[in-house]
Amino acid sequence: MTWMLRRYALKRNVMDIPNERSSHNVPTPRGGGVAIVFGFFIGLSALVGFDEFSSNQFFALLGSGGLVAIVGFCDDHGHIAARWRLFFHFIAAGLAVFCVGELPDVPLLGAELGWFRYLLVIFYLVWLLNLYNFMDGIDGLAGVEAATVCISGALLYGMLGDWPAALAPALLGAAAVGFLVWNFPPARIFMGDSGSGFIGMALGVLSLQAGLVAPQLFWAWVILLGVFIVDATFTLCRRILHGHKFYEAHRSHAYQFAARHYGRHLSVTLGVAVINLCWLTPIAFWVAYGGGVVVAMLLAYIPLLVLAYKYRAGLME
Repeated sequence: MTWMLRRYALKRNVMDIPNERSSHNVPTPRGGGVAIVFGFFIGLSALVGFDEFSSNQFFALLGSGGLVAIVGFCDDHGHIAARWRLFFHFIAAGLAVFCVGELPDVPLLGAELGWFRYLLVIFYLVWLLNLYNFMDGIDGLAGVEAATVCISGALLYGMLGDWPAALAPALLGAAAVGFLVWNFPPARIFMGDSGSGFIGMALGVLSLQAGLVAPQLFWAWVILLGVFIVDATFTLCRRILHGHKFYEAHRSHAYQFAARHYGRHLSVTLGVAVINLCWLTPIAFWVAYGGGVVVAMLLAYIPLLVLAYKYRAGLME
């Protein structure tokens, strides 16, 4: 599918042209993330057909994610104003929450908050899909993040003995691995907003569904997503504090500074894979088996905050 999309992008001139805010130097086709969307859709449809996946879960993932992917696909072909993209992102997040129905019984989302906790979850999903878009800026990074997080998430379910729940993240991880054949440094096609937004929304929904299996699994997923959450959030907060317009395109994320520092994308992309698999995954497993959430979050996030500070996240070049 990615091969077909690359040919389509070249024929229709759907190209990412380098500019002063780019991290690449060569015009490159974009929109290849649609292959991840369709690959995941086909896999989940098969699971629903074999009664291995509920229709509510299916629509929570593909209904909300599909809307985000369509908006991203249109934006890849022609600019859509940020306010309209954000409007549809909130609609998609609301649809996801509606389809999920019950929310995880975790701190900050207690029943005493009433309807406000649904609003918090909607903002969580919108932020996650947008930060994933922000972090899709160098070759292979977004694909490696999806693959490693989903594979680790699937293993979490497996080690707890719930293999059916592992199927959805395993499918999304497999779709990301297939896309990486074409996107691994040096990339021959970019994911585009259609893919990055879809994956961000899908990972958010998967984390909510994990929390319904066991509350501690929600925090395990938040830990697995730590690299993207910390870099994007730290960068945004620092830019706002320095008076920059938060909605303007830039290349001041920690991973972008690191890529320029090392002179190549591959080092940073592989570094994120190592952090995810060798640092965040063991901590997430510990939480899944009953480890303290607060201690685990500190163990996972403090080193990531140090790295974000070291690589000057949010500062001007």
